[in-house]
Amino acid sequence: MPATRIVLPAKAKKGEVIEIKTIINHVMETGFRRDNVGKAIPRNIITRFTCTYAGEQVFRMDLFTGVAANPFVAFTTTATETGDLVFEWTDQHGAVTREQARLIVT
Repeated sequence: MPATRIVLPAKAKKGEVIEIKTIINHVMETGFRRDNVGKAIPRNIITRFTCTYAGEQVFRMDLFTGVAANPFVAFTTTATETGDLVFEWTDQHGAVTREQARLIVT
């Protein structure tokens, strides 16, 4: 499982707009490069990232070969209730890396 990092406030006031930042360690190999002996390096990319908050999708993006290694994503959402944010990265083979973080809303 690739290493991930998620940064968001532990607590927020109801209605407050919060910023969420996340990064996943992944090579994002395009399939166009060659190794030192000229052999093609196989394509290996993350194709989708989603985030749900209290069971509702709040962010989604599709990724392509033009995305750099170790994709960093930052987005905002509105704190509505105490709940879990679930982050999912899906690669081209269907493997899913899932992490979650809890947001306390006061």
